[in-house]
Formats: sequence, C-alpha cells, structure tokens
Amino acid sequence: MAHIDLNCDLGEGAGQDAELMRWVTSANIACGAHAGDAATMRATARLAHRHGVAVGAHPGYADRVNFGRLEQRLAPEEVYRLVLVQTQTLQRIAAEEGVPVRHLKPHGALYNQAAHDTRLAAAIVQAVKSADPDLILFGPAGSALVQAGEAAGLAVAYEVFADRTYENDGSLTPRSRPGAVIEDAGAAVAQALRLVTAGRVRATDGREIELRADTLCLHGDGAHAVAFARGVDQALASAGVARKAVGT
Repeated sequence: MAHIDLNCDLGEGAGQDAELMRWVTSANIACGAHAGDAATMRATARLAHRHGVAVGAHPGYADRVNFGRLEQRLAPEEVYRLVLVQTQTLQRIAAEEGVPVRHLKPHGALYNQAAHDTRLAAAIVQAVKSADPDLILFGPAGSALVQAGEAAGLAVAYEVFADRTYENDGSLTPRSRPGAVIEDAGAAVAQALRLVTAGRVRATDGREIELRADTLCLHGDGAHAVAFARGVDQALASAGVARKAVGT
C-alpha cells in the first residue's frame, strides 16, 4: 500500500498543536531559537508521544522578531553550533519524557538558504551527525541539503509542501512574493494529493515539474492549518494512501 509521512512544524505558539496532532505522523518541534522554550518543547513532545507521532528537531535562526524567516549571513561553524545546540536541547528534554528524537528539519530561512548553499548544507549535516548520525534529515526535494546528507551517509527524506507554491526549478516561491502561500484549502489539498500520488506539481509559470515526495509538510501556524490537515488526510485516504512516519 502506498504511504506518505505528514509532518508539521509545532511548538511554535500557534495554539493548534493538539488538533493537528490528530492528523500528522511527524512533529517538527521548535527548539527555542525562532520560537518555543523548554516548557513548549516538553509539552509538545508529550503530546506527540500520546498520539504516536514521531518527534523531530526544528532548529532555526535565533530571531524571534522575524520568526526565523529572515536570511542571515552566518559562518558555517556558527550554523553548525546553532543547529547542534538546539537539537541537543530537544534531545535532552525529550529523553526525560521517554520520547526519542527521530529526525531533524531546519526552519524557515535556514532551511531555504541551505537548499542552495552547499556550505550551510554541509554545516547542518555535520551538526546532525554530531547530535545523532541516525537522525533522518528532512530537506527540500532535489536540494543541496538532501544531497549533502546523502553524500555523508545520512538517511534523508525529500520534503514537499501542500500550502506553498513552487518555482520551475523546484524551489519554493519566496514568501516575499504574492501567492507564495496557498490560502485555499481545496487548492492545497489538490496540490498535496498530486505531489504524493504523481510526484508532480505545477510551478508558478505553468510548467509541470517532478518532485520526489517522502514527507509532506503542513504548516502549523497557518490560519487554516487544521482544515488543511483534515482535508489532506481525507483525500489521501480516498486515494488509498496511508499515513506513516518516515523510518517506521
């Protein structure tokens, strides 16, 4: 039976985590830099455990004002320390709750920069290996990040998005541009279903592009996040696609 991992960025203060946990299979937990703190990490790990949802680290730039979505120019060694410290913090808290940390997905601008910056990608990969070489690295399909992970021998998961539009090179449309975020639930569900079942998506210029989909992201901070998650789950079930965390 076909299956897909549904992941969601959680522990970011959006107030919808409990509802979203019903629909996802992997939770990317904010590690206290762009959002969250020790208390939210602990609460989110407990919630994920209760729902049988796999836990992952979601490290980002230490920039709460811009929610970690503003590009920064840090040296690779700074990015290495940034990712490692955040990941180890979540690992410690999750271990106290008896919850394993299974994957890592960078957040926001760090994620997008590492998609095409080979030095940042290598720094993140090295941080993953230092934290736990068995962690699964989530990254954009076809990006420098997943390529660096594969080259280093890490398990990687190619990520696609239900609620973001794509450029014809397979990159996400920058949030600074109109239409970067899909607000219509029907459109998001249709895009998600096509990505998962056909591995294809229509870019903003109308071209058809192919993308491998191991895990599908549903953003937890959107106004329609729960409706999107429910709709995607129903559409996948109707298409005979099961929900299953990567690596399980």
